[in-house]
Amino acid sequence: MVNAVKILEQGFTCLVDNMGVIDAEYFISLIKRDDFDYTVWQREYFDKMESGEFAAKASAYASSHPYEGKAQIL
Repeated sequence: MVNAVKILEQGFTCLVDNMGVIDAEYFISLIKRDDFDYTVWQREYFDKMESGEFAAKASAYASSHPYEGKAQIL
């Protein structure tokens, strides 16, 4: 299991790489300001999906975004 500092570092890097610094900071401020509860959001979002829809979307995303980095063995 990765420690909290590493998770935060990876998460912020992912946000910056995909959104840019300004939008990543804005995203974080929105979550903090609105007292965002990921668990509640996740339940509300994923409960609306049909059976197997998430798996199909995840597979399609993985196919269109091949991993090009180095795998890390923990």
